[in-house]
Amino acid sequence: MTAPSTPAPGAAVAAVQWLTVDEGGVDQRLDNFLMRHLKGVPKTHIYRIIRSGEVRVNKGRASAETRLQEGDVLRLPPVRVSERAADKAQAMADGAAKYVPAKSFDVLFEDAHFLAIDKPAGVAVHGGSGVSFGVIEQLRMARPQAPFLELVHRLDRETSGILLIAKKRSALKHLQAQFRDRGTGKTYLALVLGHWPANKKVLDKPLHKFLLDVDGGKGEGERRVKVVSKDDPDGMPSLTLVKVNAVTAKDAAQAYSLLEVTIKTGRTHQIRVHLASEGLPIAGDDKYGDFDRNKALARAPGDQALKRMFLHAWRLQCDHPATGERLTLLAPLAPELAAFLYHILPTTALP
Repeated sequence: MTAPSTPAPGAAVAAVQWLTVDEGGVDQRLDNFLMRHLKGVPKTHIYRIIRSGEVRVNKGRASAETRLQEGDVLRLPPVRVSERAADKAQAMADGAAKYVPAKSFDVLFEDAHFLAIDKPAGVAVHGGSGVSFGVIEQLRMARPQAPFLELVHRLDRETSGILLIAKKRSALKHLQAQFRDRGTGKTYLALVLGHWPANKKVLDKPLHKFLLDVDGGKGEGERRVKVVSKDDPDGMPSLTLVKVNAVTAKDAAQAYSLLEVTIKTGRTHQIRVHLASEGLPIAGDDKYGDFDRNKALARAPGDQALKRMFLHAWRLQCDHPATGERLTLLAPLAPELAAFLYHILPTTALP
């Protein structure tokens, strides 16, 4: 692939750019491809130029979800990169190790084809708007000898747990196909505020992703997701299965339910929005949660405090991309979640 050069700090790229997709970009989504190769350009701007048709694939308009193929020719409009973002891109080009210390992550599984890590909460999976270096950038810096490292899927920044990274293009395509075809089993642990009804086991509600308006509708803000009706043309089918693991006493004034949540579709914020739509949001969720309860939890002393969202990617099942063997990966609860859970449910065996 012919990569775009990094523009001077604070300056715009004056001319249209042309990129040709090589083997390394095969089967990538258009938005992900551009985020990686337009270093320092905000996500919101990338999505804006895609929606407006300024980005062309083989001379035609394309959506963010378009999968690229080898030999595809992309036309990109002029873009502007901030001084800070240009510095970051230069740091990455120079090896970045002398600018930012590379982090290591707990490895749950690794072989020649892929690895599974236990991502901590508060760490984005990749760099982007407001985030300098995510998990994938850190791994590439920590493993400069690795010829190929790519994210197989994503986790929200505030969600901890299992994250897969491919070490070969063949493994990436195989694993991503399993995610698309619902061949993986992804189960999360979520602590919600309130008592979850034992008979509420299936949440089949379409979801719609949108951007919040800022400055009185003059700009675009953070992305959000909402439940929409079954006949909404913008609704994406979304299926979530819920199993109650443990609940606090029935008469507790501040009740909680620990849930095992399995998703059959991988929509943005799916678990968070589905659970909140039932009136039982995830404890600590700063986008869809109970903000007053969250503030009180964050101010509580010692193990009674919860300063993050209680959502953890706990178990993942997939077929090995080379052998076909069915694998079950487990990530134990993060220490801060385990301590809080023991405080409210001391007799519960930790998952």
